[in-house]
Amino acid sequence: MTKKNPEYDFKWCPGCGDFGVRRAFEMAVVERAAKTKEPIEKTVVVAGIGCSGNMVHLLEGPQPFGIHGIHGRTLPIALGVKMARPDLNVLVVAGDGDFLSIGAEHIGPQAQRNLNVTCLVMDNGVYGLTKGQSSPTTRFGQITSSTPYGKVEAAMNPMELYLALGTSFVASGFSSQVKDLTRLIVAAMEHPGFAIVHIQSPCTTYNDTYEEIKGNVQKGIAPAAWPVSPDHDAADLQAAYRLVRSRGIPIGIIYQQPESEPLEARLARVLGKVKARSMEELLEASKI
Repeated sequence: MTKKNPEYDFKWCPGCGDFGVRRAFEMAVVERAAKTKEPIEKTVVVAGIGCSGNMVHLLEGPQPFGIHGIHGRTLPIALGVKMARPDLNVLVVAGDGDFLSIGAEHIGPQAQRNLNVTCLVMDNGVYGLTKGQSSPTTRFGQITSSTPYGKVEAAMNPMELYLALGTSFVASGFSSQVKDLTRLIVAAMEHPGFAIVHIQSPCTTYNDTYEEIKGNVQKGIAPAAWPVSPDHDAADLQAAYRLVRSRGIPIGIIYQQPESEPLEARLARVLGKVKARSMEELLEASKI
């Protein structure tokens, strides 16, 4: 971004929330590698189209394998990677427009399969890369470049959608809280199943909500983001629903399905019932 700080040589606007997500993501991947003793190269990052796509370029040294896919299709690509190599640690990085608009049709099937991947969804409430058009999470009535007279659709509640579709791990984070976000990403990667970390990552150019989310005591602005209580039972689905339907933006682990069985375990159980046939039997069965 600047010659003085080449570490952040990405095409993001100054102050973009994705810088904080990138740092948390980097720290989480390094922490996981240290815990599992697996090389970072065994992690695969699947990106769609949008500002979030720069997440495939992460570290100064050993690199995760990065795939810059097509708009809205991160989950089908991640499914293909996981089917071919279930041993790999697969992460999806996407924006609210990429993941929740054209990509929304893929969330339900992967949640029902309990595909063992971690999804990081950076929500800035607009399509930032293409000049600030409204997205599924843009507020009702908001003026954007594509809604000059105000958005006519109500804003989506992504975390309620994830729960309704059967996602087995749902967490909510904020790009400015890097250490807390790192812990959420590590927990999501350790979860055996479909995990989504939905991250508030404000766009300083087209939808700057930093002050609203963080709050400003001097201006009398109460923060919209608040920490999930330590007493919250993340295994209780109904408690999770109450949490995401409450005021503001709860930050923390919203829901974690107990005894989650990932897709690869389900497939192994099914394949154990399959009787292998010889070539002769297959040829015989193909005769008309």
